[in-house]
Amino acid sequence: MSDLQCLAQENIWFDKSKYDEAETRFYEGVNGISQAPQSQNTSRSEDQTELLSRIRSLELDNKSLHKVVDDLRAMMSKLDSRMSVLEKGQSQPSRAAPAPQAAPAPQPKVMVKEENEDDDIDLFGSDEEDEEAERIKEQRVQEYAARKSTKPALIAKSSILLDVKPWDDETDMAKLEECVRSVQADGLLWGASKLVPVGYGIKKLQISCVVEDDKVGTDMLEEEITKFEDYIQSVDVAAFNKI
Repeated sequence: MSDLQCLAQENIWFDKSKYDEAETRFYEGVNGISQAPQSQNTSRSEDQTELLSRIRSLELDNKSLHKVVDDLRAMMSKLDSRMSVLEKGQSQPSRAAPAPQAAPAPQPKVMVKEENEDDDIDLFGSDEEDEEAERIKEQRVQEYAARKSTKPALIAKSSILLDVKPWDDETDMAKLEECVRSVQADGLLWGASKLVPVGYGIKKLQISCVVEDDKVGTDMLEEEITKFEDYIQSVDVAAFNKI
């Protein structure tokens, strides 16, 4: 095969422009030149996108401003109509207020003297009615005194709580309580009792009683109870209440 035939079968010379462009891009890439147009295109696209977004936001703001202006115009028209109504109302003459009615003149009172108003007064009445009233009054006083004398008198009573202390922890507390309850008097009634710990094994007797104030006093109770010197050291009033 001849050289011409070999060259006829090769396609490289027909695509020479492509290979030249590829070679140019290769060297531009090696030298850092090919990146500039691409970055410029990218920046241009970003600028265009930002510009479009700003235009859209401006359009939205414009629409909202148009709406606000329309609302203000509607409010102004309503205010104009109200002002016109008020001006018309003030221009009309006000109705005259009705004159106050005169109060009716007071009618003079006519004093009519009854002819027989003094006919029922007895200027010379008898003393029998006074005596009868006095008798009735005295009778009622006597009845009240009788009822008061038969009514039982209220007896004043008091509730007393006594603390009876022994000498030591060896004191027979049952005997001590027996001695306390042996104190009897007219108007004295013993009640419930209990032993209350004091300390160191010693207990005191706490006993209640009801007394008539006119017959029995706290001094009398203390004096009578402390007579049992073998068992009782002291007596104190823990509580005192009127009944």
